[in-house]
Amino acid sequence: MAANSFRRREILEGYLFAAPFIIGFLVFIAFPMGWALLLTFQKYNLLAPASFVGLANVQQIFADPKVGKSLWSTAYFAFTSVPLQLALAFACAVLLNQPLRGRNFYRTALYIPVIVPIVVSAFIWQRAYHPDFGIINEVLRWFGIGPRAWLFEPALAIPAFVFMRIWVMGTQMVIFLAGLQNVPAALLEAAALDGAGPWRKFWNVTVPLMTPIIFFNLIVGLIGNFQVFAPALIMTQGGPQDATLFMVLYIYRNAFEYSKLGYAAALSWLLFIIVIILTGLQFRLSGRWVYYETD
Repeated sequence: MAANSFRRREILEGYLFAAPFIIGFLVFIAFPMGWALLLTFQKYNLLAPASFVGLANVQQIFADPKVGKSLWSTAYFAFTSVPLQLALAFACAVLLNQPLRGRNFYRTALYIPVIVPIVVSAFIWQRAYHPDFGIINEVLRWFGIGPRAWLFEPALAIPAFVFMRIWVMGTQMVIFLAGLQNVPAALLEAAALDGAGPWRKFWNVTVPLMTPIIFFNLIVGLIGNFQVFAPALIMTQGGPQDATLFMVLYIYRNAFEYSKLGYAAALSWLLFIIVIILTGLQFRLSGRWVYYETD
């Protein structure tokens, strides 16, 4: 009996310590998701009571041409920016893991874009991309390239957003740095004794041991970049010609500009399902290239 009483007390204390997270999850995540699922089958504009419409919102998704365009723009942005961002972050982490002079300064400088508010960053980049006096076009003029209207040409708008996004890689860089500092020195020494040079040690020892961290950053990066919203709202309002009408921006417009909360809820669940499927595929394929020391 005493053992059972002690066990129940431990369980109760565990739930008490976890209570802030549990309450926060239920209030700020589970309840909004449940309400959005309920709204998916309703017509609601905040002004009149909600009315049940069955699968009308879901059927509208298949008839709405902007849904496909928004999904394509979002996927194009995410699948382009994430690999480039991870490659740059990993390269910077490898360089800054070396005993360089002023290493801490460079680490801090590369992390600063992460702590800059998104709104401020969007206005700065909007100015940088200005077709007449933006710094991007000024740099291109040094190489004899004429100015381009980056945010006003459909073919250039998403590449401009990708270029802007890859520089916010401080978080990934810090995670890579932590992983690089945990690579066992004994393995590197053993590879050196076998005649491996710096390049062979990097590809055959360091990179395989870093694949779990690469996989983690890939998952988090894709989930985050599929939710791009504020830069498009501030810099282009989804233009030009809906080229940057990312999915979250389109959901926002339907909910708060067109007052179609039911349809916006259906779109949000569509995006959620797509992200879940992509995440599941990545976990399924991870066994082919992710190496764990315990394997």
